[in-house]
Amino acid sequence: MGDWTAEAVRRVKDDQDAVHRLFPVAARRGGPSARRALLRHVDAATVVALYRNGDAGERLAVLDALAELDLGDAALPLVEDALRTNDARLVTAALGPYGARTLDDHAYRQGVLKCVFMSIPLDRLAGLDERFDAELARMLTAYADERRAAGRPVPSDVLERI
Repeated sequence: MGDWTAEAVRRVKDDQDAVHRLFPVAARRGGPSARRALLRHVDAATVVALYRNGDAGERLAVLDALAELDLGDAALPLVEDALRTNDARLVTAALGPYGARTLDDHAYRQGVLKCVFMSIPLDRLAGLDERFDAELARMLTAYADERRAAGRPVPSDVLERI
């Protein structure tokens, strides 16, 4: 941990509200892992606030760190929010380890299908092998059938799954 990050973590441990000033500049001043280091020292409500008030980079940092934080289901609304965006980075991060573990079957399947529509490679999704079921196979098969009927190619990673 670099000097800036170590000092920022110390400040957040002393006063959790300091994270609201430090988190936005953390990546620039402390490097790529600085935001993750700060998130380890705040409560669930603060993690949610940082996501809600953050720009796309800050939201991505929160989503990427969720699996390492002990938040239970408290961050599930953040994952659901990210799945409603059209930012491929956020959608992919939403289906990371935390999302794969906490989303219900329906929401996870819908997220996978959204990734297919957004041309996000399926190998970037956490838990797909474990969560793949007959209903997801049916959904992907229907998607492939529609693509073929329209004379369009079916992504190879979809074909490998059905």
